[in-house]
Amino acid sequence: MTDAVGQAGPSGVWATAVGVARVRAMETAGERPLFRDPLAQAFATAGGRDPGAAPPARADEASRRRWLGVAFSIVIRTKFLDDLLERAVASGVRQVVLLGAGMDSRAFRMDWPAGTRLFEVDTAEPLEFKASVLRQERAVPRCERIVVPVDLRDDWPGALAAAGHDAARPTVWIAEGLLIYLPEDAVRSLLDRVGALSVPGSRMGLTLGSRGVVERFRDDAAAGSAASMWVWEMPEDPVAWLAGLGWEAETFTLRERAEVYGRPLSTPPQRDEGPGGLVSAVRPAH
Repeated sequence: MTDAVGQAGPSGVWATAVGVARVRAMETAGERPLFRDPLAQAFATAGGRDPGAAPPARADEASRRRWLGVAFSIVIRTKFLDDLLERAVASGVRQVVLLGAGMDSRAFRMDWPAGTRLFEVDTAEPLEFKASVLRQERAVPRCERIVVPVDLRDDWPGALAAAGHDAARPTVWIAEGLLIYLPEDAVRSLLDRVGALSVPGSRMGLTLGSRGVVERFRDDAAAGSAASMWVWEMPEDPVAWLAGLGWEAETFTLRERAEVYGRPLSTPPQRDEGPGGLVSAVRPAH
């Protein structure tokens, strides 16, 4: 497949980032969007996921409902992390790191205080695809945007430092839709590295896969779909788990946040919903 800007289309795990862009484009086009992402449609269209095209046929009602559930979670988590970032910079944080940045366009669509530096960490392939779309759209970032092409399995802290990240200053870290694709040891390694680069006052926003939900969606998912690649379920007590890693955390369910945002769910809670998979954390003074 060739995309609209002349490169090979997305493939593998990062292709899910284009699907996320499609959902964000659909939300942006709605009557009362929770956020506006003007670049989402360009990313989705270039990756062969035109938001204006007819949605792909679903094999059955259950798969259609699963897709709607994933799309809903993307919308709610986007709003949640937007708010978290706004609170972080209001507290004085001026370094932002997006881990597995994908098609994230926050550098372009959010208002940032002067002096904000935003680092996008991802592998070279999606970042090159993204750069071609940004050139096509003549997009201009609203802060200092620094791209860090590196695999998160490699020495990404070294690459981040070489790109100008200052570990002596507070940072707000975002891992959105990422940890669910990593095995448990990789999740622990990633968060250990984040912790080593986080001075007191640093913040972190995570999205975690709810226990039970991950297994249920993965087992029912079509081969090659995003859910078929889900691996890691969050711990039974994510607050205690993050405390052990040096963070003071709060968790929220999608249902709780949706209610706050004026998008209440009409379906009854599932028995396996458990603790919330939306996480806001702060690095306290030792």
